[in-house]
Amino acid sequence: MTADHGVDFFEQQFRRQIAQQDYALNPFEQVALPFVRGRVLDLGCGLGNLCIEVARNGADVLAVDGSPAAIERIRAAAKAEKLVIDPVLADIGTYAIAGQFDSIVAIGLLMFFPQREAHALLARIQRHVASGGVALVNTLIEGTTYLDMFEPERYYLFGRNELAQQFRGWDLLLSTHQGFDAPGGTRKEFATLAARKR
Repeated sequence: MTADHGVDFFEQQFRRQIAQQDYALNPFEQVALPFVRGRVLDLGCGLGNLCIEVARNGADVLAVDGSPAAIERIRAAAKAEKLVIDPVLADIGTYAIAGQFDSIVAIGLLMFFPQREAHALLARIQRHVASGGVALVNTLIEGTTYLDMFEPERYYLFGRNELAQQFRGWDLLLSTHQGFDAPGGTRKEFATLAARKR
């Protein structure tokens, strides 16, 4: 994400969570946790709750986000616990993924890009998952009416089954849909997928 409304939205949220020491795994991170192993790229890692947990379990993690507060929190936690995490502050829209990974995680990320950019980023993620490795992707989908975090015309809501369709030829380990009430009587509708590359 660029230095835009989305980054600002999460920067404020992350600063509140840091002040409250609120580092619990969210429901999507809890679902992803059993699938994440080996050399890990956590793209749009946020506060790093998931990448810190998998590093505690022995993973070697590259954690990338556009939030300075999030990256500083991860850096401090990794140093304090001597975890193998490389935290990187970057514009995810232009970040060049290098190498192959056993696991690539993109939770709550793809929806912050227009359709073409979201599809291009997803294709880059898929290319950099090693053979036998796993992609873990979560995104908002059509039916979502809570749009406060988005800049106008700078987001994309995937179709209900579009994410799974984008992983044709992979082994689907998990494909779920969940809905949550959001502020102002709105809704957030999500698709979550874990897929193994053949």
